[in-house]
Amino acid sequence: MKSKISICFSILLLSLFSCAQNKNEVKKTTSKISYEVVVSELDNPWGFTFLPDNSMLITEKEGKLIHFKNNTKTEISGLPEIYVRGQGGLLDIAIHPNYKDNGWIYFSYASPKGEGKGGNTAIMRAKIKENTLIEKQVLYKATPNTTKGQHFGSRIVFDTNGYLFFTIGERGNRNSNPQDLTRDGGKVYRLHDDGTIPEDNPFVNTTGAKTAIYSYGHRNPQGMELHPVTKAIWTHEHGPRGGDEINIIKPGLNYGWPVITYGKNYSGTTITDETAREGMEQPLHYWVPSIAPSGMAFIASDNYGNWKGNLLVGSLKFNYLHLCILKDNTVIKEERLLENIGRVRSVEAGPDGYIYVGVEDLGIIKLKRD
Repeated sequence: MKSKISICFSILLLSLFSCAQNKNEVKKTTSKISYEVVVSELDNPWGFTFLPDNSMLITEKEGKLIHFKNNTKTEISGLPEIYVRGQGGLLDIAIHPNYKDNGWIYFSYASPKGEGKGGNTAIMRAKIKENTLIEKQVLYKATPNTTKGQHFGSRIVFDTNGYLFFTIGERGNRNSNPQDLTRDGGKVYRLHDDGTIPEDNPFVNTTGAKTAIYSYGHRNPQGMELHPVTKAIWTHEHGPRGGDEINIIKPGLNYGWPVITYGKNYSGTTITDETAREGMEQPLHYWVPSIAPSGMAFIASDNYGNWKGNLLVGSLKFNYLHLCILKDNTVIKEERLLENIGRVRSVEAGPDGYIYVGVEDLGIIKLKRD
C-alpha cells in the first residue's frame, strides 16, 4: 500500500513539475534570423528614437546623447546634470508626435535636483539647435531623492491622443512607494505634452495623491509600448527572483506589487504567499525564472512574415531577444532569438518596418528574418 501511495505521489509531483515547466517553456531559436550592425561601439544604448530624416538619437546611460546621421556620431551638448549610479543615468528618449512642426524631444534621466542626497527620475523636454539642447524644460521630477541605485523605470511613450506616458520604478523601496498614491515610485504616469496634468487623470480628486499617476503597484517597468492595433499601453516590468510581468495599463488600476507577486526575494525567501487579490490586476503574462526584461516592440510590418502582430522583449539576464507569439492578448508561444548576443537593453520598430535592437557593448542592430 505504501509503495502504491509513494508511486502515485511521485507521479503527481512529476505531473505538477511538467505543467510548471510547460507553462513557461521557451523554445530555442528555430527561425532563421540575421542582423546588421547599424551603430557600432556603444556601451549601453538605453534608449533610441528615429527622427523624420531617418537619423537617430541615442542615449548612453553614462550621460551622453548621440545624434547618428550619415554613419557619423555627433554628441549633443547641454544635457542637464545627471545622477549616474547603479541603474540610473541618461535613460529613455522619444520625439513629439508632431516633431516636424515643433522640434520637441523628450528624455528621462536620473536627476540629483531637489532635496536630499542621491537622485530620482525626471522627465525633460528640449529642442536641438546646432548640436546643443535649448529650451530645456523639466516636466516632472520624482521625489524624494535617494542614494539607492535601483529601479528608476523610465520608459517613455506617446499615445494617439498626444498624452505623454512614462514609468518610474519603486526605487528599491517596495514597502512604501508602489501602493501609496501620495508618493512617487512604482507607477505609470500621464501628462500633457507640456507637463500639465490631464483633468481626467484617475487621481486628480484624490486627497494628497500625486495627480500625474495613471496606474500603480508596479516594481520597475523598463518596457512600454503602444499596441499598433488596439492603441493600448503595454508595459513589462522586472520582478525579483521570478515574476517579471507583461501588463496592459488601464487608468487607476493597481497592479499589485508587492502585495501580490509570482516572484521571491533574491535570497529565495518568500515576499508574500499571495499571487492574487481582489482589486489587483493579474499580469497578462509572467516569467519564472526571470528574464530581466528591458525594451519592447511590436512587429507591425510584413517584413517578418507571420511574426506580424507579435511582441519582442529584450532579456538582460540571458542575453537574447525574446519573441512572444500572441493570440487574443495571450502569450501562446515563446522563442529565443539572437542567443548570446549580449545584454539586450532597448528594442524599437524603425520607420522602415524593421526592428532595431540596442545591445550593451555592441551597438544598435537591425533584425532580419531570412
